[in-house]
Amino acid sequence: MKPINVGLLGIGTVGGGTFTVLSRNQEEITRRAGRPIRIATVADRNTELANKIVDGKAKVTADAFEVVRDPEIDIVVELIGGYGIARELVLEAIANGKHVVTANKALLALHGNEIFAAAQKKGVMVAFEAAVAGGIPIIKALREGLTANRIEWIAGIINGTTNYILSEMRDKGLSFDTALKAAQALGYAEADPTFDIEGVDAAHKLTIMSAIAFGIPMQFEKAHVEGISQLTREDIAYAEELGYRIKLLGITRHTARGVELRVHPTLIPARRLIASVEGVMNAVLVKGDAVGHTLYYGRGAGAEPTASAVVADLVDVTRMHTADPEHRVPHLAFQADQLVDIPVLAIGDVETSFYLRMQVFDRPGVLADVARILADNGISIEAMIQKEPPEGVDKASIILLTHRVLERNVLAAIERIEQLATVDGAVTKIRLEELGN
Repeated sequence: MKPINVGLLGIGTVGGGTFTVLSRNQEEITRRAGRPIRIATVADRNTELANKIVDGKAKVTADAFEVVRDPEIDIVVELIGGYGIARELVLEAIANGKHVVTANKALLALHGNEIFAAAQKKGVMVAFEAAVAGGIPIIKALREGLTANRIEWIAGIINGTTNYILSEMRDKGLSFDTALKAAQALGYAEADPTFDIEGVDAAHKLTIMSAIAFGIPMQFEKAHVEGISQLTREDIAYAEELGYRIKLLGITRHTARGVELRVHPTLIPARRLIASVEGVMNAVLVKGDAVGHTLYYGRGAGAEPTASAVVADLVDVTRMHTADPEHRVPHLAFQADQLVDIPVLAIGDVETSFYLRMQVFDRPGVLADVARILADNGISIEAMIQKEPPEGVDKASIILLTHRVLERNVLAAIERIEQLATVDGAVTKIRLEELGN
């Protein structure tokens, strides 16, 4: 049977892994796909490196547009990254009637609506399992495996760099800066780690999962995004003392008032399985109305784990290559004309629990003042610890855990608490999720 010809755009870490996995497991993949899948052409600016990797088994070019316009290419795999030239190439491939496989979460989070509409009109597929959580098949689980469910919420550790940093801060008592340098030395963090440590990478992935879970358009610009650069080892230690661990979570929840779409550091109970996910590993917890809680765990990055997802998409596209476009799995799980524009909630309208830490002068009545302000804003306290100051120091730390409350109420209370003469400096606020219902 005639092989499916693939054009590979970019043969860096993931591209090289894809070429290796496809070559090594060729026989098994052919048995599963029903016909051979071969990389016919590779486009990369570094043609010397590309030729070394493909070793004569594929044509190499520096011109990616040559690949997307080649009539012999059936599927284009985009592994360039970014959302400039990658967007142009993907749209050009679709315009030329080619199916697309991509690992580019930023591209889909920002331009997915445009790309999927173009693919729908042209009758081609865009597959993107590798765009979220590397080798973990979370997209297929949400789009197909859980299709009988009304998804209630998703909470995921979906950035390995930040999870490694937080693990090091907790296990070794390191500061954020020291843990970041360790991650960079091991190659887990980029020289410029901004997208990772400030939560942007996780927000790209969460935007995609939210769209699939709830049948809504991609709305990255409405996501609330906070990173971990302001976290201290003291807060990580206090959380541990209270029975919680701090993780950078991407959380999306369908509520009666709208969809929550937020990335931020979060306290979660240490007894939850997801709290035990350490190092560079990823995990996604999904709550469906029929199935209950399901957890997906594995490597979220790396050459071969991500290549595993890319090749799985190639097999899926090959199987459906000749199928009627109307009977393929929809890009965002719901039929294209059934997407709904549910509002995304502003962070002030989100209800959750909170960890609050403040430095107070060791004076009578401080706790009463703080408790009164919290009560005035409808906030009840679930737990509290007070750290006695060292001898000769007249300031103490107070740590409070609240019950669930609207964030805007907490912000109003914090503003008043910080104005108290007995409170020194800013109040630290970290959200808390039980993830049990």
